[in-house]
Amino acid sequence: MAAIAESQVRYDSAFIGGAWVRVSGGETIDLVDPATERAFATLTLGDAATADAAVDAARAAFTLWAATSTAERAAVLARVRDAVAQRTDEFADLITRDMGCPPKIARAVQVGTPLAVIDGLLGLASTLDEPERIGRSLVVREPVGVVAAITPWNYPLHQVVAKIAPALLAGCTVVLKPSEFAPSAALLLADVLVAAGLPPGVFNIVCGTGPVVGAALSAHPDVDMVSFTGSTDAGRQVAAAAAATVKRVALELGGKSASVLLSDADRPVAVKATVNNALLNSGQTCTAWTRLLVPRGHHDEVAGLAGDQAAAMTSRLGPLASAAQWRRVQGFIDQALHTGLQSVTGGGGRPDGVDTGFYCRPTVFANVPADAVIAREEIFGPVLSIIPYEDEDEAVAIANGTPYGLAGAVWSTDSERALALARRLRTGQVDINGARFNPIAPFGGYRQSGIGRELGRYGLEEFLETKSIQL
Repeated sequence: MAAIAESQVRYDSAFIGGAWVRVSGGETIDLVDPATERAFATLTLGDAATADAAVDAARAAFTLWAATSTAERAAVLARVRDAVAQRTDEFADLITRDMGCPPKIARAVQVGTPLAVIDGLLGLASTLDEPERIGRSLVVREPVGVVAAITPWNYPLHQVVAKIAPALLAGCTVVLKPSEFAPSAALLLADVLVAAGLPPGVFNIVCGTGPVVGAALSAHPDVDMVSFTGSTDAGRQVAAAAAATVKRVALELGGKSASVLLSDADRPVAVKATVNNALLNSGQTCTAWTRLLVPRGHHDEVAGLAGDQAAAMTSRLGPLASAAQWRRVQGFIDQALHTGLQSVTGGGGRPDGVDTGFYCRPTVFANVPADAVIAREEIFGPVLSIIPYEDEDEAVAIANGTPYGLAGAVWSTDSERALALARRLRTGQVDINGARFNPIAPFGGYRQSGIGRELGRYGLEEFLETKSIQL
């Protein structure tokens, strides 16, 4: 790992009104490297008063920032993009140390994806200045106002950029509450934003817990919108707190996505891609294809392929992000084994020869009933459930049979057949035959996977109000 510039990561401060503000007398937590289980810093947490100060700064900055031209805002965002790209290794090292993502994946995905997101937004900047004429009315778009962005630990730079980049481009000001367990990339990003010329108060950071800072921001009367990514349970709390002031809420929540292999699928290709997807980031991805649906006649072949692929990946996976996450995942695995489910590889515990770090053996369960706990609840770890089905109608029923609807995949050598089934899945995005992630396509879920969309034009519109001017 390259040397990390400790002076640029301020673990005892909040960033408010364009300056680092020392947070004193508050609760502290140790930040722990999940690969070594050693604390590397102590983070001082903000409180409701710190959140109030940040909202005041964002509110004071809003009028001038909203009045800047789209071209000026896009120019700032372009400088941010270039600076992050130049410091890719530094951001990636911080992310690896905070939450355990392997360095190669940290650079390519954890940093590479937000760069692609900003590129897509910059391509949309000119559309903000194009009013629409509907009869005798002029329809214009205006920034929604002060945005509270609350982000998780699993993609600690991407989730931040996916919210603040469109918000800033739209003319909003932002108060960010990053995950208190993986704050380093967000804290470094504040310095990047300052260097890019962002005016004071337009972007603010308060580190703190969800029940304290997250709740204060969600309920704050001077916050116009909350954009939250995290668990479905936490999303319910955010929505409830925001309801009192009837503010706009965007929620990107949990998932239990299905990868559906049709009878004519190229099974080795489909299984390899599904296992890789399910285990990306050690399974700590909301869109992970954690259910592999296969025709019953092909089940045993697919189970063997999936077990071999998962076992081969054991040495390439990073640790889970924390001791609490490791215990959670182990609990799901233990419960499944206790109920008699069969693991074809893995089965709990650390990999052989690993004594330190929150590493977890990738585990594949075969012949999983569609109503089993591990087939319905989001585990957020390297656990894949293989579920057999009789026909396409049953496959669709199983895929749609959870409270979630975030992502999915369909595999078939007949593209029209695959597309027809993809359209039947009640989920926000579906990949056909391993199609690549599109950073400018709308991202979000149905049902308890969330409200609203991120990325590209649809994500940008979440931060805009619509006004009709009758002429």
